[in-house]
Amino acid sequence: MTREAAISLFAGAGGLDLGVDAAGFKTLCSVEFDTHCVATLQSNARRKTVWQVDIRALDPERMRQALGIAEGRLSLLHGGPPCQPFSQIGKRRGLRDPRGALVFELVRFTEALRPDAVLIEQVPQFLTSRTPEGLRILDALRVSFERLGYDLHAQLLDASEYGVPQKRKRAFLVCVPQGQAYEFPWLQLSSAPATVGQALQGLPDPVGKHEEPAVPNHIDVTPPRDRERISYVPEGLWLSKSPNVPPEIMRRLTRKDTTKFRRLDRRLPAPTLRCGEAFYHPVDDRYVTPREAARLQGFPDRHVLVGPIRGRTGQVRNLDQHRQVANAVPPPLAEAVATSIRRALCLT
Repeated sequence: MTREAAISLFAGAGGLDLGVDAAGFKTLCSVEFDTHCVATLQSNARRKTVWQVDIRALDPERMRQALGIAEGRLSLLHGGPPCQPFSQIGKRRGLRDPRGALVFELVRFTEALRPDAVLIEQVPQFLTSRTPEGLRILDALRVSFERLGYDLHAQLLDASEYGVPQKRKRAFLVCVPQGQAYEFPWLQLSSAPATVGQALQGLPDPVGKHEEPAVPNHIDVTPPRDRERISYVPEGLWLSKSPNVPPEIMRRLTRKDTTKFRRLDRRLPAPTLRCGEAFYHPVDDRYVTPREAARLQGFPDRHVLVGPIRGRTGQVRNLDQHRQVANAVPPPLAEAVATSIRRALCLT
């Protein structure tokens, strides 16, 4: 199978890259600004170039020349711009947040590089977010791509319907040449969704922070006080709705706090992984390790995360390992969308 050239912007920890490459493309260069994500990308590069740079300072034409890509020979431009300006758990400032406008950097790169297709991943709320003037950002983006000769297709997809053991809905935008037929991938479920228990099966016990794990990133940093709190939560429930929790453990939580301090259920897909939170292990009194979180996103164990593992009460500048995973695109879902692009472009 011929592997067509691709470029990745806002690459994060490389989930989209993995899926795109598994579909038959070859990501030649990944661009990312976060220090820890860059280290992760470099650790897994396998002859891929990784650039740490603010995308707004990058000249796409000079980039093309530096990578040795012939003019008009880029098959796919892909990326997941920052989602915080549109996320349900954020302030949803949209384009009023400087990060919100970064999605239009993909238009700038498209105009210079003229790829055969463009793939963009975002949170579901992006589809309804509006500009300060009241126009849907999606419509503004569609107009921008139409001026360059592309049709924009948008769809909400749930990762659990594509083999990922996690309920995770994300918006995918695919741009193809005007008049080119395109369909998003068919659901790939032939049976019940993959579960947490299936995802974590076969992992040994995790090790402590200063020990060498048998499986990369399978490290537990749960503090003793947190273990006590976790012990009160039954499988599949969360602390605020757990029975017989002492007031000193419950603290200020109310029964409305239904997403905080949650223990996973082995029989079900995981809820959506989020930055700043880590789920409790289904049966052990601890948080899931970065490797367990990566499995819930569909990352292979060979994909090694680099950077600190943040204690749940501590702070880390830039993205720690749990946040890198929570921000990522599930590779199996990315592969399904990228495969549909190859099919539409008659590359398969």
